[in-house]
Formats: sequence, C-alpha cells, structure tokens
Amino acid sequence: MDISMNRGDIEVIREVFAYINRFRGKAFVIKIDNDIIDDEYFPVLLKDLSILHQSGIRIIIVPGARNKIDEILSQYNIKSSFHNGVRITNSKMISFVKMAAFDVSNKVMTALSGNNVNALVGNWVKAKSLGVIDGIDYINSGAVEKIQKEPLLKVMENSFIPIFPCIGWNANGKPYNISSDDLAISISELIGAEKLFFISSNPVLRSENYNFPADVGVSNEGRISRMNLDTVDKFLDLNKDKLGELDSIRRAKNAVERGVHRVHLLNGKTKGSLLEEIFSNLGVGTMIHGNEFEKIRKMEDTDISGVLRIMEPFVKDGTLVIRNKQTLLKQIDSFVIYETDSVIHGCASLVEYPEGIGEIAAVAVDQNYIKLGIGSKLIKFLIDRASRKKINKLFLLTTKTSDWFETIGFKKGKLSDIPVNKQESYNFDRNSKIYIYNLKT
Repeated sequence: MDISMNRGDIEVIREVFAYINRFRGKAFVIKIDNDIIDDEYFPVLLKDLSILHQSGIRIIIVPGARNKIDEILSQYNIKSSFHNGVRITNSKMISFVKMAAFDVSNKVMTALSGNNVNALVGNWVKAKSLGVIDGIDYINSGAVEKIQKEPLLKVMENSFIPIFPCIGWNANGKPYNISSDDLAISISELIGAEKLFFISSNPVLRSENYNFPADVGVSNEGRISRMNLDTVDKFLDLNKDKLGELDSIRRAKNAVERGVHRVHLLNGKTKGSLLEEIFSNLGVGTMIHGNEFEKIRKMEDTDISGVLRIMEPFVKDGTLVIRNKQTLLKQIDSFVIYETDSVIHGCASLVEYPEGIGEIAAVAVDQNYIKLGIGSKLIKFLIDRASRKKINKLFLLTTKTSDWFETIGFKKGKLSDIPVNKQESYNFDRNSKIYIYNLKT
C-alpha cells in the first residue's frame, strides 16, 4: 500500500507540530452553546478537546444551559421572561436553573470521562445581583464578581479540566443565574487565556452576506476569517442593519478589549472544526484578535527555505524567475516576509537603483492564502518604505499579474522608464510587461 505523502501534507504536519509546541501549557477557554451539547456530533468535539488536553494544553469548559433551563422550567409549567436578552430569574425559578446548569455540566464531565480525561465541576464563582435596570428587577439574575483563581489553577495543575456551570453565589450563599458568555470572558481575562472559543450552531460568517472593509481577512472560499479591533468597528458600522445577528462579533470584541489575546467563533456542527481552527493559520471560523497576529519584517537567512517553498509554484508556472538559496542570500537585505504566528505566507523585495529609482520584485504569496490580501499588504509596505528612502519612482516586471498591479495603482510603462543596467539585462524572450508607480507628489 502506498502511504507516501505529498508536500502539502508534510507542510500541514509541520504546522500542527509548531502549534502544539507553541500552545503546550497555555490555557484555552471553551464556551459551548447548549445546542452543540445536544447535537449528535458533540462526542466528536469532546474527543477533540480530550486530545488537546492530553497534548498539554490547559482546557477550561463553560457549557451553556439555556435549552436545558427552558426544558426543565417547561416541565414545571414555569414561564420565563427576558429583558435585553437576559432571563429574569426569580426565587421560584433559581433552584430549577441550578438543576439544569449542573445537569449540563455533569453531562460534559461524563463524556470527558469516557475519553479517559478527568474533569471537575466546581463552584469557583462569586456573583452579585444585576439589580434593577430600566425599572426591571433582575432578582436572581446576576453577574460575575470574582472567580477564585488559586483553586482553579490548582485543578488545572493536577491535570483536571475545570467545568463552570452558569451559576454563582454571593457571600451569603445566595445563588444567581449568570451569563455563560460573560463567565467565559471573565475566566479568560483572569487567567490570561491564550484563546477563547465560542462554539455554537451559528453558520460561519461569509463575505457575500455582509459589507466589509478591505482589511478584513477573507478566505479563498469566501469565509470572513479574521478581524482586528479596528476592523471590527468598521465592519459593525458597515452592517448596522444586521447587528442582531452579529452579537457574537460584539461579544468577541468585548473580550479582546478586556485583554483576551484571540477570540474564535466556530460552528460546532462541523466535525473537526476546533482542531482545524487551532492547528491551521487558515482556520475554519472567524478570529477576532488584538495582539500582533501578523506582521511584515525583514527576511533572515533562516527564512530562506520557507520563501523558496512559497516561490516554487510561481517559478514552475513562469510567473517568477528562478531563484536559489545563494541568490536570496545575496539579496537578503532587499527582501521582506509576511508571517502569521511565525509561519511565512508571503515575500517581496525592494531593490534600490541610483537616481531615486526602486524595483519591486519576487512578490509571492502562499497559494492557500491568496485571497487574504497579503500581496497588497506587502506592496503597500514596500511603497511606504520606498517613500521613506526618498525613492521617487518604482518599477516592476510582470508576465501574468498586470491586472492586479493596476488595481494597486501601477501604470503601464516602457523599457526606457527603467534603469539602463536593467534595460541591458531585460529578457526579450520572457517579454515581461513593465509597470511604473510614481512616488513624487
């Protein structure tokens, strides 16, 4: 049987191992909607969570219980009312709410036990009343006041997965029904979680359904894959008529503003979505981030193998000329690379000539990331660098990407527009088109 792997498979394996090493010992908070806990694929998700735990990642689970609360209250003919999306929990209801919350948490704990993972349902949350808002008394509906950090860390150090039901108590032992979403954010903030996941049955955000600014990350299949805080504000402003369905984006934004590094919105009904989101730069959901997730920097000699890997398909189809390690070492000062989580996904170079002229060359982006705007970011970065270097004119040679360069602002030029020594080395067999970008104001 042939078990050989292609280059793409090997790169995926390398990427996975890089992420495992990076995240080992870090904390992930997982908020799981009740819809997913009731779904037929929930055991698959629990198996994936078990794999993460066994690989050394610290997992904390916050299960939602809204459906179970509705079910139990209905059994006892108790009606609920809501205000601003919050259930008004009275003294008659709170015991049933507790029953539902702990029932769901125990279901998660039992499922983890079936995967040989120890878990513990705890009462680590001190809560306070929401009080009276807009004239509405929220009674036994509360908010997180404090989470007991030391006992929580001790549980994780002993290789248990903590499970938080959506219940908290005040100093006198009075129980409150608290928001699972807010609880997950508070836990993430307290322990400095590396990632917070909101796993629901909501469909992934697709670009064709929304207006979005140019700097939103969109995958090749049209999924809105990531946004930073600035982009989120622009996105929400452009979609004011759909704010009701974008509560998850506002929630994620709130979490990042409170110090959570990265928040991921995932559809839990897709098998393997959690692992694919974690162990792939492309992911399968939408990530909201506030820290330095992606950057452009000077190429180093240790980057060269990754740059050659990205260039290879473009050399094969004739888009780029052949370059080898020695060539790149000689030109290393002119190259910049684009990286995501320390993985290279693009490159470009700016070569300086006398008389204030510069050449943009060797622009390449990993084919899996073509639609994420990486190429445009690289070009804009080099244009800005050229301006700071007092370069007055940029030129480039291209055989297949002239339309794309025109969208950035390059204009068609002629051979006499480029430096004399470049004219002398021009390959007439290749017959590249010449494009010019004037930086003079």
